[in-house]
Amino acid sequence: MKGINMSSTFIEMMLKRRSVYHLGRNVSLPEASLARLIEAAVAHTPSAFNAQTARAVILFGSHNDRLWQIVHDTLQKIVPADKFAATAEKIASFAAGFGTVLFFEKTDDIEELQRKFPLYRQNFPVWAAQANGMTQFAVWCALAEAGIGASLQHYNPLIDEAVKKEWQIPSSWALSAQMPFGSVEATPGDKTFLPISERVLVKK
Repeated sequence: MKGINMSSTFIEMMLKRRSVYHLGRNVSLPEASLARLIEAAVAHTPSAFNAQTARAVILFGSHNDRLWQIVHDTLQKIVPADKFAATAEKIASFAAGFGTVLFFEKTDDIEELQRKFPLYRQNFPVWAAQANGMTQFAVWCALAEAGIGASLQHYNPLIDEAVKKEWQIPSSWALSAQMPFGSVEATPGDKTFLPISERVLVKK
């Protein structure tokens, strides 16, 4: 954009964040370091009333493999056989990554806020969803800054029960998104943008 200093660390980080679908396992960072990076992004994402209702589960190794096998098996039951090959290929591209972050909402905390602050009852689920989206973005940008590709997927609610059973997830955690991540094995194409004047109005 004209007149904007793109050397800003934050803007550079945002520019690095892309939907990467060709993932690999050529990641030099140890799993523990990646976990700390994701934990920091989750911890420091703001939320209304400082509710902190977003939750995350990080899957590495065989746990990551198991997740995408669950997705594969679940969709194979409902996608027509003559169309499943493309679906299976897409799922395999996510399974090829180094790991996956599962994002959840802690619904009982949201319900408690609704009881404590009835005036804002209808707003808390909206605010929680907004904070969860910010959490996903923060994790995505943090991974991109570390040179790791990712994308955001939504196979919920189809896989919810199987995921909760497999990893003993509390019943009050509602699955909202899945973020497979790994080495960037193919650079995403150019991204198109609407004219910014259609999205941002400046009054002065």
